[in-house]
Amino acid sequence: MHDLDREQDKEGVVKYRLNYAPAPPVDPEVVTELNAWRTILYRLGLTGLDPQRYGGLAYGNVSIRHGATVFLISGTQTGGWAKLSNAHYSLVTGFDLEQNLIIAQGPIPPSSEALTHAAVYQTASGIGCVLHVHSPEIWEQAESLAIPFTDRQVGYGTPEMAREVGHLVRTSNSSVIAMGGHEDGIIAFGDTIEEAAAGLIRSLARALG
Repeated sequence: MHDLDREQDKEGVVKYRLNYAPAPPVDPEVVTELNAWRTILYRLGLTGLDPQRYGGLAYGNVSIRHGATVFLISGTQTGGWAKLSNAHYSLVTGFDLEQNLIIAQGPIPPSSEALTHAAVYQTASGIGCVLHVHSPEIWEQAESLAIPFTDRQVGYGTPEMAREVGHLVRTSNSSVIAMGGHEDGIIAFGDTIEEAAAGLIRSLARALG
């Protein structure tokens, strides 16, 4: 295994401690539905890569629960791909928010937001999908749309952000959360992939209305 500890303060760069082991991808059918919805998010511009935004780095990541304490998440800097395959996912097999640690395996290291996804799954065993996208429309109107948002002083990819998001998942009635300290960052979750994506798209429709 490789112990990586990258602390650069830049969008899309991993800030947690990563214990990662290369491994074969999961079976393609495991991510078929997730990839279909993720393609829709890409076409809506909620995930992608724009040279004029976020320092030219890819944005957006998606995940599904794959066991009681295990989840599959799209790999680092895959947000710019129009379509993903099973080779673009990492299996997170363990995590520790207090230790700022992610343990993962697969053909690619996990996304920089893996710790935040872990915090959401930790809050309730029924949550089956987490989506992290970037939407200026939703983010800028979060308050008027009654969407809870995290402390604006807390940066992305940190244990503090993970705890903030986890707290809002537990205490609010919203399935969509704005990341106050992460420009345009939005988290959506649900028991199913369709439920998480539908809640996110409804919020976008409200923001555009």
